[in-house]
Amino acid sequence: MTPDTTRLRNGACPCLSGEQYNDCCGRFHRGDADAPTAEQLMRSRYSAFVVLDSEYLIRTWHSSTRPASMDLDRDLEWRRLDILGTSDGGPLDSAGAVEFAAHYRSDGERGVQREISRFVREDKRWYYVDGDVRQ
Repeated sequence: MTPDTTRLRNGACPCLSGEQYNDCCGRFHRGDADAPTAEQLMRSRYSAFVVLDSEYLIRTWHSSTRPASMDLDRDLEWRRLDILGTSDGGPLDSAGAVEFAAHYRSDGERGVQREISRFVREDKRWYYVDGDVRQ
């Protein structure tokens, strides 16, 4: 499935880096580059949810926990990503964690998904493993 970039606001990257999508998470989604840190992978995965890029989400999910397929909810509108903290996950680390809050709207209601996501680095690439949802 091709990313739905019509969901972008003024071409800005949904991860809130301040850059344009094509120069930020878009390059990861296209496969032009790999995210160098766990946090950048987290940001690019959030952006993939925004633009409905399930192929990227599957590709960056670790094989030990990866689902066979994903159906993304077209009616769910992801609005903002807040990175609350990181643990390891740098360019030379083999594992890391990112705590985040992802704000959304669904059926006119606002909500927040809070999670601590775990990542591993194998063959110089970061992968999402799993996460603990927080209340």
